[in-house]
Amino acid sequence: MSGNKVDRRVRRTRDSLGDALRALVEEKPFDDITVQEVLDRAGVSRSAFYEHYKDKEDLFLSDCDDFFEWMATWLQRTGDTSGRVAPVRELFAHVADVRSFFEALQASGRAQDILELGQAHFARGIEERLASRGGPLEGRAARSQALAGALLALLPWWVQRGMKETPAEMDGLFHRMVG
Repeated sequence: MSGNKVDRRVRRTRDSLGDALRALVEEKPFDDITVQEVLDRAGVSRSAFYEHYKDKEDLFLSDCDDFFEWMATWLQRTGDTSGRVAPVRELFAHVADVRSFFEALQASGRAQDILELGQAHFARGIEERLASRGGPLEGRAARSQALAGALLALLPWWVQRGMKETPAEMDGLFHRMVG
C-alpha cells in the first residue's frame, strides 16, 4: 500500500473524529462527552482512535493545534504581499462561520485554553511577517507575542458584542494597531 493512501486514510480518520467532537461540543458540555460518543458519531473504531490519541482532550488539542498552525501561516502559504502581519480577516470570518461552536467553547470554559494555544502559533507567524519587513531585531519577539495576544483578545470581545464589525473591519482595526 502506498504511503499516500495511508496518509489519506489517517487524515480522513482524524478529520472524522475532529468533526464528530466539534458537533458534540455544540450539543453538550465538553466534560459530558465520552470517547464512545465521538467514536459512534465519527464511525471510527476504538482501536483506530487510540492509535492516534490518548483521550478526547488529546484529540481536541491536536485538532486546535492543527487549525492554528494552518491559520497562522495563511499569509505566507498564500503569498500575501499586503503587509498584514496576521490573517485577521480570515480568522474572524472562520469564527463567524462556526460561531455556535465558539460560543459553546466559551460556555464550557475551554475557549481560553485554545486561544492560549493559538497565541503561540500567531506569535511565530507575526514574527516571521515582521522579519520580512526588516527593521530592528530587538524587541521583535516581544512585539509578536503582544500582537498575537491582542489579536486573540479581540476575538471573544467581537463575538460577545454580536460581531457588529465585519471580519474586514476587524482586520483593519487590528492592523492600524500594528502600525
